[in-house]
Amino acid sequence: MSSCCSNHATKIITGMCPQCGESCKSVEHKTLYHQVKFPENQAVFQETYYFCPAKDCSVGYFSSTGHIIAKQSLRTYQEIEDDKLCYCFDINTEQYLSALTANNAEPIKNFVIQKTKSGDCACEIKNPSGQCCLANFKMLEKNNLSSKSA
Repeated sequence: MSSCCSNHATKIITGMCPQCGESCKSVEHKTLYHQVKFPENQAVFQETYYFCPAKDCSVGYFSSTGHIIAKQSLRTYQEIEDDKLCYCFDINTEQYLSALTANNAEPIKNFVIQKTKSGDCACEIKNPSGQCCLANFKMLEKNNLSSKSA
């Protein structure tokens, strides 16, 4: 299995976004260096950074000492705006929700699972959160199922 979707050596910690108050997970510096556009990536300090997943928040990353990197400074800014679900295999939330509605989402999820298991994903650098997207597939399935039963 790819190292991006297995247990990280780095312990994930949480912090509160200074703009929106969202609880945010820490990211590895590898993620930052690949996500932050030049020349801002040269100003990344050796400290703990967190990714803010709130779509309506302009903060992309913030550090424990108050350094802020705007979402517009990220290479994946447009993908974040477009609700990208899987950054490695270019699947957005709308596509997966449509597949769920049409009862043909299983092949999509199975493809991502298979590619993840074979080490063909790069979540730690392609996903701005540095996290594996498989939990997001499950969350969408759960939300879709609960909205159908409501």
